Amino acid sequence: MISNRADDPGFSTPTPVPSRPAVVARTKPPVTTALVGINVAVFAAMVLTGASPAAPTIQQLLKWGANWGPLSLGPQPWRILTSNYVHGGIIHIALNMWCLWNLGYLAERIFDRWTYLLTYTACGLAGSLASLWLHPQVVGVGASGAIFGMAGASIAALYLGRLPIPKQALRGTLKSLVAFAGYNLFFGAVVPGIDNSAHIGGLVTGLALGALLAKHLTEPSEIRNQWRMWIFVAATLALFSLFTFVKHASGFKGLTP
Repeated sequence: MISNRADDPGFSTPTPVPSRPAVVARTKPPVTTALVGINVAVFAAMVLTGASPAAPTIQQLLKWGANWGPLSLGPQPWRILTSNYVHGGIIHIALNMWCLWNLGYLAERIFDRWTYLLTYTACGLAGSLASLWLHPQVVGVGASGAIFGMAGASIAALYLGRLPIPKQALRGTLKSLVAFAGYNLFFGAVVPGIDNSAHIGGLVTGLALGALLAKHLTEPSEIRNQWRMWIFVAATLALFSLFTFVKHASGFKGLTP
């Protein structure tokens, strides 16, 4: 996710993920394709209605659902979700969609479609809430919190899940995923304009969800589906509690974009 304070119209961009892991077959990933399609469609609609393709203004981003404390923690909490599908320019969305496309190939081989979609959404929400907690005055947009979450979920699932993957391929894929997370967190820490709090919030949530899901990934579908239901019921309650905490703790009143 990239971020922007209300008095600073500049944006920075994230770095791309490593190339697609070797364990992933070249099959069309339907969930990833849909997610990329939604992000691209939102960006295209922004541009076609007058937003700058290179550097949309704060007002343009807010119009399309950006995350900002006074609105997200006030009358428009839906921004915590919609901000994950809004991007601050062509370079921003291009790099994020490249990351999502590569990680999505892997995630759709590890998780079933509903688990992938719910994990992606939960991690995106957690990233938005982490950003609001630490930076309530910042206008934030981008899919990177959710993308970091899928990286974390994949790391935990591959490490703990005892999946039928050759050890050499498993080690290589884990190394690639850890390098992606570590390098991009470092990059986010040293480059202005990147909201690392959203990255960390998504990553930690993904690691937790992946660890909880891991041991049931090879179970029969009935058991796997029941376990998934309970995990995401608990995740929903946890996210609602986090929202309540952030709303109570945040001093967003009186801010203007």
